[in-house]
Amino acid sequence: MSESRHNLDQLLKEIQADEENRNKGHLKIFFGYAAGVGKTYAMLEAAHMEKQQGIDVVAGYVEPHARPKTAALLNGLEVLPTRKVFYNGMILDEFDIGMALKRKPQLILVDELAHTNAEGCRHAKRYQDIKELLNAGIDVYTTVNVQHIESLCDTVASITEIVVRERIPDSVFDNADQVELIDIEPQDLINRLNTGNVYRQTQAKQAVENFFTIENLTALREISLRRCADRVNILTENIRIKNHGDYHTGEHILVCLSSSPSNAKIIRTAAKMASAFKGEFTALFVETPDFSVMSEENVKRLRSNIRLAEQLGAKIETVYGEDVPFQIAEFTRLSGVSKIVIGRSSATKRHLLSKPTLTEKLIDYAPNLDVHIIPDTVSNAAVYQLRGGRKKNHIVFSVTDTLKSTAILILSSLVGMIFQKFGFDEANIITVFVLGVLVTAVITKHQIYSLISSIVSVLVFNFLFTEPQFTLQAYDQGYPVTFIIMLLAAFLTGSLAIRIKNQAKQVAQSAYRTKVLFDTNQLLQQAKDKNEIVSATSNQLIKLLGKDIVFYLADGEVLDTPHIFSVTEENLESCISENEKAVAGWVLKNNKRAGATTGTLSNAKCLYLAVRSSMVYGVIGIVMGEIPLDPFENSILLSILGECALALENEKNAREKQEAAILAKNEQLRANLLRAISHDLRTPLTSISGNASNLLSNGDSFDNDTKKQLYMDIYDDSMWLINLVENLLAVTRIEEGRLNLRITEDLMDDVITEALHHINRKSEEHHISVESKEEFLLAKMDAKLIVQVIINIVDNAIKYTPKNSHIVIRTEKRGKQAIVSISDDGNGIADEIKPRIFDMFYSGANQIADSRRSLGLGLSLCKSIINAHGGELTVSDNLPHGTVFTFTLPAGEVKVYE
Repeated sequence: MSESRHNLDQLLKEIQADEENRNKGHLKIFFGYAAGVGKTYAMLEAAHMEKQQGIDVVAGYVEPHARPKTAALLNGLEVLPTRKVFYNGMILDEFDIGMALKRKPQLILVDELAHTNAEGCRHAKRYQDIKELLNAGIDVYTTVNVQHIESLCDTVASITEIVVRERIPDSVFDNADQVELIDIEPQDLINRLNTGNVYRQTQAKQAVENFFTIENLTALREISLRRCADRVNILTENIRIKNHGDYHTGEHILVCLSSSPSNAKIIRTAAKMASAFKGEFTALFVETPDFSVMSEENVKRLRSNIRLAEQLGAKIETVYGEDVPFQIAEFTRLSGVSKIVIGRSSATKRHLLSKPTLTEKLIDYAPNLDVHIIPDTVSNAAVYQLRGGRKKNHIVFSVTDTLKSTAILILSSLVGMIFQKFGFDEANIITVFVLGVLVTAVITKHQIYSLISSIVSVLVFNFLFTEPQFTLQAYDQGYPVTFIIMLLAAFLTGSLAIRIKNQAKQVAQSAYRTKVLFDTNQLLQQAKDKNEIVSATSNQLIKLLGKDIVFYLADGEVLDTPHIFSVTEENLESCISENEKAVAGWVLKNNKRAGATTGTLSNAKCLYLAVRSSMVYGVIGIVMGEIPLDPFENSILLSILGECALALENEKNAREKQEAAILAKNEQLRANLLRAISHDLRTPLTSISGNASNLLSNGDSFDNDTKKQLYMDIYDDSMWLINLVENLLAVTRIEEGRLNLRITEDLMDDVITEALHHINRKSEEHHISVESKEEFLLAKMDAKLIVQVIINIVDNAIKYTPKNSHIVIRTEKRGKQAIVSISDDGNGIADEIKPRIFDMFYSGANQIADSRRSLGLGLSLCKSIINAHGGELTVSDNLPHGTVFTFTLPAGEVKVYE
């Protein structure tokens, strides 16, 4: 059963994926191993062939290489104008994605896939522009060289000794619908270069001497061929996995993140291993107390490495701890990691007395773990755990901490003097000073105070408690050793106290963030509607990040009015400007983050993220500065947004379920109405048509009494139909929520008089009277509806009581309520019937002459009308026999004019 369910889920996912791919554009990459192999030329030739087939082709951006043959192929193609961007005193031509989306051709040519856009463009990289074009359903032709693929960057650099800065994620290359390798012999490429078909003569000569050598080009050509083969293997494997759902890999590759300059190379190597083994890929960051004092340069490099790992498909995880190897080993054990990739600098001892390396500790903690050591030519003491590269700690002395340290030192000296007076030995006095240093380390903010306190404590001890006293000299030969031991003991205890304090802060921060996540889950479960969900999520994010929040709920493909949640009193109008709303709209449409601290629309003031699960339910904006979120904050943020999306999805499902229930109830109501009235409508209509036919055909043969009786029967049946239709229309309006009350203040006597003019003709067979305790009784009501209520109740009394019964309508005022009771002295209503007397379609078990016409709508309608007025309708016994119906209405005020 579970296997069948799994297959159905897998099939559903495949259908959804096929549907998404059907709506997306297709990407074709013209791939080469070096500039000049003919990628752009081949792309333009292919574009002309597509145009001949009737395809709408547009050249979005083609790099002007000053190659005549290539430029000539642009003739006959529509070329979009470029976007002019002013940067560093120059005017740059950039691809205009806005113009391309507005034009929306079937196929667009965008050269140089790995290009970095100038500042001010929508995206930081051109491959991001192309992704947006594909999402919009536009097919794209583009070009790229082998050296621009991220995972091959280090390999190419080792061959050419040139580090390529513009790179694309491997996933862009691997997920392309087509890759066409443009290949020529290296010698032919050099000949093309020498004849000036690639670069100008001066540039060509320099290129041949440095980059375009036979050795380099042959190696690059081999790499490009292998990369294409790897892509074919990936596609073949994906097809195999798709056709055989039981394929699983047991490999899970882990790489540690750090600020090391060589960490990027290690990440790329791990990504290639994960791809080769077809396994999971995780990047782990172990945050230690040293993270808070890391230099800005290292922080920036760490974030760059995290982004690189994300681009290469890694799942980013963050853990806290002082013992880094233990944290890594524990994570590998809990996550099922099979292989870990580290750099050589962390696996090699510096000298004989060095501490055990990270690799040695990992092997001790996890002996079954495969550790892969990557050659690392960069010497960096801050590998993995950021122990080096700290900020230059500017020593800032505060008056408060100085006074605290001085007070503790004086107190320690006084306690030492007391100990000396009572004959305690010097070891006890030394312990007092060590304790003073420990207390200083705990209550001051900077480590410099514990260091100074350690040194000053030794000097004070020497000055006050060693012979000769009150000098810094010492007669005893053992005192220097005592001083050194005292200094080390004081400093070490102070350092340990500071470390424990920092760890406590780190643990408290981690606990606080985790608590925010747990509290969010509880608050979202208690939220009753979308607004409460938005408010709970935004307030929790303010607690987590301490930043202002802008929340947009999605209404289909557009965004609703923004909800602003401010942690400060600052004006946030600039954060909901048209430009900011446009960025949020882009996130809604593309389901990707954008804005501040990202590579897409980075000029925005907010970082925008989609609130999504199976669909995008909204967009949240976080007012950012220049510093992006740290990895753990980002992880908690995504978890909270995931919880918010689930809550919005549950709210949507509950609302749709409720709407479906209402529709089902309305359908049931209609069905019940049709069943109830099908016979009862037909009977009076048949009677009316029959009596009318008799009058038309045999009218002259009937005497006056017979004619009068026929006319009365027609009148009774038609009035019954009129009342039935009125009740049906009123019930329909109430059930559909369209009962609009027109409240006015009216006299109850006038309303009752109007109602008695419309009651059943058989009222002449009963005694109907009206009694009022108030001379003028005003009530707030919709007079037309209350007339209908009185008519229904009185008609009900006439119908269910024998002839000559007494029906009394009484009115009175009690406090702020007008009370109306309608009583009769008939047979009454049985107690077992009373609880259901106001149910729709319930007519009880009364056997009356015209019971065929009792649909059970009247009393149900009356109760709905009275409830809509804020009153109450009840039924009770009328002693000694009979029934009393009582309803209440808000009383009006009688105004007296003098």
